[in-house]
Amino acid sequence: MTNAPLRDIIQRYELGARKSLGQHFLLDLNLTARIVRAAGDLTGVTVIEIGPGPGGLTRALLDSPAREVVAIERDHRCIAALGELRDNGGGRLRIIEGDAMAIDVTALTPAPRAIVANLPYNISTALLVGWLARIEAFDSLTLMFQKEVADRLAAKPGTKAYGRLSVVCQWRAEVRPQFNLPARAFTPPPKVMSTVVRLTPRLDPPPAPWAAFERVTAAAFGQRRKMLRASLRTLGCAEHLLEVTGITPTARAEEIDVAGFAALARALADAESGSAASINTKPVDA
Repeated sequence: MTNAPLRDIIQRYELGARKSLGQHFLLDLNLTARIVRAAGDLTGVTVIEIGPGPGGLTRALLDSPAREVVAIERDHRCIAALGELRDNGGGRLRIIEGDAMAIDVTALTPAPRAIVANLPYNISTALLVGWLARIEAFDSLTLMFQKEVADRLAAKPGTKAYGRLSVVCQWRAEVRPQFNLPARAFTPPPKVMSTVVRLTPRLDPPPAPWAAFERVTAAAFGQRRKMLRASLRTLGCAEHLLEVTGITPTARAEEIDVAGFAALARALADAESGSAASINTKPVDA
């Protein structure tokens, strides 16, 4: 593996961070090693990294016992820089030039697989929600977010940070914030503090259809200041859903826990499948 200092790599390949790509490079190798330790035992696991940039975290991943590191990078300028690591990495680094938003990462490698990444902040939430829909395909996700987003992921009912992202994330995963990183740790420094979070598949998530869960939480938190009897009205059967689940109609979204939203999603799916069945079995006039 190349031992060239990361700042030399950045200068050699003219890798000035681009705001349009949400780039903030982490160059402190002690911190990148700490992120890898936070990911747990990676022995025999293929690790997928999103947005490796000049390769600071990539180096730490290659120093781990991971089976392979798959680095997905959109910025063409970084591909050559990462090539130095690939050429000296013993065949364990695979580089994919492309947009992570358009790539099914589960199709890149067989299990066991994990994601470890300093995510571009401008797409971090969208990427996370996509991975949560198939969280069982991963051993873990160890990701860096803006601290504000990380706080939302781990927020509890009744708190200001508790919202739709909190509910969806905690429904599918165990959320464990690891440590904070100050803005000065990055080049260029962002305007916010960052937090590394480790997510592992929840072993016993309350059963609910994904599509119905998304619709219920979107309706409830779309008008979070309103009582559920009003905010769920867009679903067309608010009174029925609240009656079936036993949830107080005057409650607001931030008061309902994950199990409550799962119950609402099941009730919505049942109500709509019942309506469909009724329509499908209606006699046709001769």
